[in-house]
Amino acid sequence: MRLKNRRWIVAAGVATCIALGHGPALASQPNTTTQPDTVRVNSLSGAYLAARIAETDNDLDAAIAYYRRATAFDPDNQTLQQSLLLGLVSKGDFDAALPYAEKLKDAPEVERFSRVALAIDSIRNGRFEEAEEWLKLSLESDLDRLITGLMIAWTKLGAGDGEGALAFIDNLSGPDWYDLFVGYHRALIAEQAGNEQAAREAYEATATNVSGGGAAPEAYLRALEAYAGFLSRQGEDEAALEVLDQADEFASGRVTLEALREQMDAGADVAPLVPDAAAGAAEALLNLATALNRSGGESFVRLYLQYAVTLRPDSDAILVQLAGVAEQQGQAEIAISHYAKVPDASPMKHIAELQLGLNLADLERYGEAIEHLQIALAEDEDDMRAYLALGGVYARQENFRAAADLYERAVARMGEPTRAEWNIFYQRGIAYERLKEWDKAEPNFHKALELFPDQPQVLNYLGYSWVDMNRNLEEGLDMIQRAVNLRPSDGYIVDSLGWAFYRLGRFEDAVRELERAVGLMPADPILNDHLGDAYWRVGRKLEATFQWRHALALEPDDDVKEDAERKLAEGMPPVEQRAEAEEPEAEQETLQAGMVPMPDDPAGRASPAPEVETVSAGQPAQPATHLVQPGQSLWSIATEVLGDGNRYPELLDLNPDLRGDPGRIVPGYRLNLPPAN
Repeated sequence: MRLKNRRWIVAAGVATCIALGHGPALASQPNTTTQPDTVRVNSLSGAYLAARIAETDNDLDAAIAYYRRATAFDPDNQTLQQSLLLGLVSKGDFDAALPYAEKLKDAPEVERFSRVALAIDSIRNGRFEEAEEWLKLSLESDLDRLITGLMIAWTKLGAGDGEGALAFIDNLSGPDWYDLFVGYHRALIAEQAGNEQAAREAYEATATNVSGGGAAPEAYLRALEAYAGFLSRQGEDEAALEVLDQADEFASGRVTLEALREQMDAGADVAPLVPDAAAGAAEALLNLATALNRSGGESFVRLYLQYAVTLRPDSDAILVQLAGVAEQQGQAEIAISHYAKVPDASPMKHIAELQLGLNLADLERYGEAIEHLQIALAEDEDDMRAYLALGGVYARQENFRAAADLYERAVARMGEPTRAEWNIFYQRGIAYERLKEWDKAEPNFHKALELFPDQPQVLNYLGYSWVDMNRNLEEGLDMIQRAVNLRPSDGYIVDSLGWAFYRLGRFEDAVRELERAVGLMPADPILNDHLGDAYWRVGRKLEATFQWRHALALEPDDDVKEDAERKLAEGMPPVEQRAEAEEPEAEQETLQAGMVPMPDDPAGRASPAPEVETVSAGQPAQPATHLVQPGQSLWSIATEVLGDGNRYPELLDLNPDLRGDPGRIVPGYRLNLPPAN
């Protein structure tokens, strides 16, 4: 179970409303850019290497400064000019990038960036025929051909040739994944050109392309939103509402669709989602960027989004996507700047304010974050997303009492809960679990699963909690396995399964799953530390020490750091059965049957013992139990209790390095010695 310090707490409540309702975004640490006051690099190679390092760190200001310094040594170097072009566009300094685009307009390997930039400049200034010429490239991939093709169709429309635009887009052929984008933009262009029948047919075909929507869900939802608006403008509100229902089934809780529904219910006029040719070209760039963002490539995604926002600076959809990319790259300040630009009239403004508050928390500006989110909550006390956002900040501060009280307010406001409210109960359960009030926590997890039966986060948390407390072991493991099946690429959930096996003493199973988890998230120190523990338990001690050292190199928090350093210095003690007869009554309630406190666990959590280590012994003839006393070593136990340590090498070989170290043998454990064979 992973209690990470960021948006796992609020992702399902906030980020899903911005995007699609998929899993939480991965945690990222704040990272701000720095502008060198003076670039003191006295060679081309030094400036170039410094720029590349800054690029790797997503520090665009520094990268641009160093690339400019490098061009002072080699002004005609096209590689440097290309890097400056891309850096300036990615930063949002489009006008400063144009001179480099002009210099690189005839360089085939760069023209997909340079000529597209020049085309965007022409489009925003109404020079559509000129833009069309810029968009003719000598080298094109499938992606490049789709982007330039859609943009050329829009330039034809902008130049007044609606029929030519439709004819051009009808001839735009490519792989199957083209269909969604081509169909959607054909519908938009036909509507703008006044060809209502062609628009209707294209919208209908796009709405039925659910498989394409699975590959590019954001573009598909935009298409459904545009289709519903089109039908509303045709006076077909009932049909429009059916399209919105289809969109809700695909991804519920999308605020722009809710706003559109409210407009239609109020009888208000619905404006086109894409009002003109420049907005159409921006829409094409937005659609492709969001599709690419599902498979990584944040640098290219950011580049296309910056091209798009140059054409449509007030687009809430583009600004929110830019902010999301900044969050993925750990650039909270930049994310804040994008969220702040979302227009006040936008239905996404409230979501932007919530995300802005979360980014303030990422910068550890907790007072500002709480004040900002409290204001947002006061504006709409029925908005569950606001409770999740503010509760997330309280959790970041480990103020779980404030979080629990806040979620109690949320539940009191929500009325009869629906599937959409599962996360409120989940977060309330987490808050009470962290407060060690399990009697209040567990019902919340059950309620969350009642509302959303296969929610993997809840399955993972409740299942692991049961295993951790040695309760409902079979059901708990089944829950964690179901969570893994639902999220097989989630390293944290896979780690939960591995750590549950570890806590149950199933160390070989633990190694298998923890290796998978580290493969999925190799840079997480906790996962590497867990794998080291499992390696040690199966006798792979050299690999264990490597994992602990690697965990330290990943800069873990203080608890993990202290624990890993201790294990590197001392190793791990054996896991042996604790004598229940010697347990204080209160402690027995916590350390239930089969569970013992693990000295290697800095949190002091209960851990299960494996089968008790035994030896075949000639003496004694009957089973015997020895309770380890303070000051005893394995050698003394073998010698004093069994008569002769040399006669029981199997016992001593279990831990040969501990023969004479009573400090490593925990008093209160017991050894079960079987009778002779």
